[in-house]
Amino acid sequence: MEDRRPNAEPPAPNLATGSHLPNLRPGMQPPPPSWLPRQRRGVTPQMIGRYPDFDVLAAAGTWDAATRRVVLARLEPPGPLRFFTTDEEPCLRAFCDTALAQDADPRVPVAEMVDAKLADGRLDGYRYAGMPDDRDTWRLVLSGLDHTATSAYRDRFADCTSARQETIVGEFAEGRLVGGAWERLDVTRAWSVAMRGALAAFYSHPWAWNEIGFGGPAYPRGFMRLGGPGREGPGIREPFEAPADIDPDPVRDPASGEGR
Repeated sequence: MEDRRPNAEPPAPNLATGSHLPNLRPGMQPPPPSWLPRQRRGVTPQMIGRYPDFDVLAAAGTWDAATRRVVLARLEPPGPLRFFTTDEEPCLRAFCDTALAQDADPRVPVAEMVDAKLADGRLDGYRYAGMPDDRDTWRLVLSGLDHTATSAYRDRFADCTSARQETIVGEFAEGRLVGGAWERLDVTRAWSVAMRGALAAFYSHPWAWNEIGFGGPAYPRGFMRLGGPGREGPGIREPFEAPADIDPDPVRDPASGEGR
């Protein structure tokens, strides 16, 4: 099992040979995130990313007051959970951290954001046929994770090692978990519900925007660069966008430079 902590110092992958690409790595696993640059400006999850000098909050002065208020509120320290119980909380946090590879601080407070959405009843307005209400689905998912962990390792999910948590989450993603609460769910659909909630929370946070180089709300500023795809020449990036420090082309063969 690779050490994925940001303080570990594994050899940096060779971009020229494509050794950073999961499909070319043993077990099809991505390299540990510590090969990425440390963040120098602003905050990203784990303080690493491809845009180390980019801080979306530098553009906050271009947002209207309502937009600025909404975005900056996401940086406030999260309060206690209101939907999930104290018994469910450790499993929720462990699942969110494992599924999103947040294994060191600073972390986007995904557990609190998911909890607030469910507590306030701000659901998505639809659900899969045959699936329970999303609030019930989340509770059953946490119960199912604990059932699987206890059955396989004699520990609750939050008390398992990170390697065992990743194994369980991987089986969840493949829809292969059975027994306990899983018998009351379409496991594949349950994965979609949980990840839809977790990813929506994660990528609504300015720290995640810094990580992916997203320029934030474009209102009332708007967009200027409306040309086609490409990486060369002016007009590809907005003036407020930053180039990545590590920006291999995922389409072209890194070894030959030829398109796949």
